[in-house]
Amino acid sequence: MSVFEPAAGDTAATRAAQASIRVSALAHRRARLFALLGMDLLTTNAAFFLAYYLRYVVELGGDVPGESFVEFAVYAPVHALFLGLCLLGYQLRGSYTLPRGSSLAREVWFVFGSTATSAMVVFAAVSIIRYPASSRLLFVYAWILAVGLTILGRVLIRLVQARLYERGHGVERVIVVGNNRLARMVMQMLAQEKHLGYQVLGFVDNRARADFGRFRALGPVDQLPTLINHLQANHVVVALPAAQHAHVLWALDHCRRDGVSFSLVPDLFELRLSSVRLNTVSGIPLFGLNESNLVGWNLFMKRALDVVGSVMLLVILSPIFVVVAAAIRLESEGPVFFRQTRLGKGGVPFTCFKFRSMHVGADSQRDRLEALNEADGPIFKIRDDPRLTRVGRLVRRMSIDETPQLWNVLTGEMSLVGPRPPIPLEVERYEEWHRRRLETVPGITGLWQVSGRSELSFDEMVMLDLYYIENWSLVLDLQILARTVPAVFAGAGAF
Repeated sequence: MSVFEPAAGDTAATRAAQASIRVSALAHRRARLFALLGMDLLTTNAAFFLAYYLRYVVELGGDVPGESFVEFAVYAPVHALFLGLCLLGYQLRGSYTLPRGSSLAREVWFVFGSTATSAMVVFAAVSIIRYPASSRLLFVYAWILAVGLTILGRVLIRLVQARLYERGHGVERVIVVGNNRLARMVMQMLAQEKHLGYQVLGFVDNRARADFGRFRALGPVDQLPTLINHLQANHVVVALPAAQHAHVLWALDHCRRDGVSFSLVPDLFELRLSSVRLNTVSGIPLFGLNESNLVGWNLFMKRALDVVGSVMLLVILSPIFVVVAAAIRLESEGPVFFRQTRLGKGGVPFTCFKFRSMHVGADSQRDRLEALNEADGPIFKIRDDPRLTRVGRLVRRMSIDETPQLWNVLTGEMSLVGPRPPIPLEVERYEEWHRRRLETVPGITGLWQVSGRSELSFDEMVMLDLYYIENWSLVLDLQILARTVPAVFAGAGAF
C-alpha cells in the first residue's frame, strides 16, 4: 500500500509540476556550465597576463635584455591559442559534464592535464615556426598559474553551489528503489553529503512496510511512476540485487519514459567483485576476496596516527581536563572519572574511561527509566536525562566527557577513529549483522558521529560503521577527524 494516494483528476497538475521541476534542473545545469566557462575564461586569461607580467616586468627568472623584450601585443596570438586549447581540453576531458558528486581531485586532474598539454602544444608550435614570442619561462608560469587559478575558481563555484543547494536551489529530489543494505547505504550517503544537493524523498520496495530511520517507505515498486509525478522527483536511484533483473529494467524504462534521470547501483555481490583477487594454480583460476585494508603497513600507519594524535591531544587538552575535573568535584560527590566495561575488537572487554557526567549510582536507575528511552535498537539514550549533573550536561553536549578515552587510544584498546565501543548489554541485543561492528578497534569518533550523531537510527549507525570498516583508508580517518571538530562545537544531535 503506497503512503500516497493520488486524488482523482490531478494527473495534469502533477505532470505540469514535474515538467517545471525538470525545467528548473535543466536551467540549473546550464547556469553551472556558463559559470564554469566564465570562470575558466577569467582564470586562464589572468594566468597568461600574470605570466607575462612576471617574466617581462618583474623579470622573474632572470634579467630580460632590451633586445629580448617582447611586447604583449606580439603574444596576443599565442595567448588566444593557449586559451582556446585549455577550454578545448576541459571539454574533451569531460570537465564541463562531470556528474553531480564528482570529486574535486578528479577535477584537479582534468585541469592539470589540460593546461599542461596546452602549454606544451603552444610552445612546440611557436618553436617550430620560430615565432618571436617564445619564452619558455613564460609558458611554465602560464601553466602553473592556470592550474592554480582555475582550481581556485572551481572551488569557489563549488562553494557557491553548495550554498545554493542548502537554500533549495537546484536540488535533485530522489527516490531510491530498494531496501537492501546497499540501498540503505546509498540513502545515507546522499543525505549525509548535503553539499551534493540531493533530497532523499524515501524508498520503494515490495517487502518494506516500515520506514528506515529518517527515510520513508513510500510503497511497492509498481507505485514508482505515480510517486515520481506526485512527489515531483527528478532522479531515481535503482539499488536492487541482480536477481531482480525484471524490476530493474521496469524501473529504468519508466524513468526513460517520464524523462527522469536515474542511477543504477550494482548490488553487494557486484561491488565485492572490485575486491576480488585472482590466483591461478596449474592454469585453473581461483577467486577470493581481498582481506581488510587494516593489515600490515596500513595498520601500522593507523596505530602511528593514534599514538601521535592521542599524545598531542592529551598535552593540548590538559588545561581543560583540570578545569572539568575541578567542576565535577565541586558540583557533586563522587569520582571525577567514570569507568565502564566496554567491548573492543573481537568482543574483548576493556575498561573505558569518561569524565563522570551523571550522579553516582546512575547505572542502577536505568531499568526504571527504560520507558523514557528515545533511541531505537539496543542503545539507551534520553535527551533530557534526569541523571545528568549540570556540568555533565555541558560536557556531554560538547563531547568533552569522551576525551579521557585518549588514554584508551594510547594503550591500544581504542583508536581515534572507529565504531563506538558498546557495552555488553547492547551486544546481547544485537542482530547477527550488527556484530560486524566488532571486527575492528573501536574509536572515539567515527563516520556516524559526523553524519548526524544521535539523530540517526541505530541501524543507520551500524551501516555507517560497516561502510567505514570496508572502506578504511588513512585519508578517510583524517577526513573524519577534521569533520569531528565542527560537529562537536555545533553540538548537533548530541545527547
